[in-house]
This record gives sequence, structure tokens and C-alpha cells, in this order.
Amino acid sequence: MNVTGAAVVITLPGAARRAGSRMGFAAAAADATGASVDQLTDTYRAHYRSLLRLAALLLDDLSSCEDVVQEAFIRVHAARRRVRDPEKTLAYLRQTVVNLSRSTLRRRLLGLRLLPKPMPDMASAEEGAYDALERDELKAALRGLQRRQREVLVLRYYADLTEAQVAEVLGISIGSVKAYGSRGLAALRVRLETGDD
Repeated sequence: MNVTGAAVVITLPGAARRAGSRMGFAAAAADATGASVDQLTDTYRAHYRSLLRLAALLLDDLSSCEDVVQEAFIRVHAARRRVRDPEKTLAYLRQTVVNLSRSTLRRRLLGLRLLPKPMPDMASAEEGAYDALERDELKAALRGLQRRQREVLVLRYYADLTEAQVAEVLGISIGSVKAYGSRGLAALRVRLETGDD
């Protein structure tokens, strides 16, 4: 994100850059009511990496994660005048990243349903370091959880949000966050102990 005079120009990779150019992403800071362009710029600088990590736990490839996070910034930028409390910009961004990740996964599932059935997996060679194996096992176990349980666990324990913040991001009650988190941890523990992917 480059600040030039009174205008903000965001340089985006791939599909996000094309979407940003269609939207005319350069905007004057003086026009903004609600969340200012300067505040969005500061939020981008401070939280881009954490939002990218959040997307990475919900998706499985870096380019999709980058596109999701960039699209989240584009959408929040376009709707910045509707953000009544500028302090909630980061919460809006987190919620947008989660929603866009869901949409990306839905599109992938639809694409997979249309593909012919793949051949059975062949036995693989050495997998690499032990750390990478553990990380892969955890990701696989997380993917096996129900969507809401996975989202609660990722936001609560990886993004280190409070239960109230998780409830706000997902649009559910704190009691639901506790219930999904408890059931999710129990299911995750069972999957990791049995090695069930």
C-alpha cells in the first residue's frame, strides 16, 4: 500500500489486482466518512500478515489466501463509509476474510463434484521433517472437523481472539463459541489420537 499525496493506491497481486482496478481503488482521503483511508492504510500495515495467516488456516494454498485477504481489504475499503465505529475495522476485516474463505471453499467443492473420481493414492516417499508431519496431521484433523468448530478453534487459539471477539467475527453468541470450541477440541483430540484423517 503506497500513500501518495492525498490518494491511496493499493498494489494487489493476481485476481485481486484486476478486481481492484475495476473498482477504481484510488480514493481521496478527504471523501471518507466512517473509517478513513488513513486508518485502513494503518490497519493494512499492522494486520495484513495476521489476516493472511488466518486465511491460511482456513484455506490450503498461499495464492488463494493472498487473494482472499486482498479482496477483504477491497470490500472494507469500498464500504468504509458504512463503518460507524472505525475501531471495528479489524473485526470487519476478520469477518470478511472468514466469509471469503468459506466462499472459496464452496466454489472448490462444487468444482470437485464435477471432476471424475481420482485414482487411489499411491504410497508416498519420505515425507520430510517430523515438524512438517505434525503440522500436516493437525491441518488434516482440523479439516475433518465441522466448519463452525474449525472456525472457532482457529480464531480462538491461533488468532488468539477472546470468546467475545470470536462471537463477533462469526456472528454467533458467546455460548455458541464455547460449545463449538469444546466439541471441536474433543473431536480434534480424538482425530489426533486415532490418526484419523
